[in-house]
Amino acid sequence: MFQGIKKLFGGKKKEGQILAPVAGQAVPLSEVPDPAFAQEILGKGVAILPSENEFKAPASGEVTVLFETGHAVSIRTESGADVIVHIGLDTVNLKGQFFITHVKQGDTVKAGDLLITADIEQIKAAGYEVITPVIVCNVSDFPDMVCHTGKAVKAMDEIITL
Repeated sequence: MFQGIKKLFGGKKKEGQILAPVAGQAVPLSEVPDPAFAQEILGKGVAILPSENEFKAPASGEVTVLFETGHAVSIRTESGADVIVHIGLDTVNLKGQFFITHVKQGDTVKAGDLLITADIEQIKAAGYEVITPVIVCNVSDFPDMVCHTGKAVKAMDEIITL
C-alpha cells in the first residue's frame, strides 16, 4: 500500500513558473555566444538581452549560491527547481565591478525581490556581453518544461513553465 502511495505522490516536483528577472528580449539559449549555455550543458532555459539594471528573483525560494562578484545567483524555488541567473558572459572577470548585491546566500526571497543591480552600460563599455541566461539546472525533475522566447518581456513575465 505504501509503495502505491509513494508512487502517486513521492518524488514528483510541483508545477510552477520561472519569471523574467529583468525586462528585455527573451531569446533561446542557442543564441548565447557561449557553448556552456548554448549547448544546454548547465541546464535548459531562456536568455534575456536586458534593457534595465535591476535583476529580481525569478521565483520564490532560497538563495543557495550568490557569487561574491555579484554576476550570478542560484535559487532553489518553492517548486524544487534549481535556477541560475547569470548576468552577462565572463562577467566574473569584472571581480564585482558594476554589480551591487541586495541579498545574501541563505536568504529566503519572494518572486520580484531585488537580487542584484548591474550597470549594464558600464559592463558593455568594459567589453562584456550582457545577455543573461536563466537556467533550470535540474531539468530531469521537470520533463515537461516549456521555455517562452522570441518576445519582449517585462520583469516578472513568465519565461519558463515547469
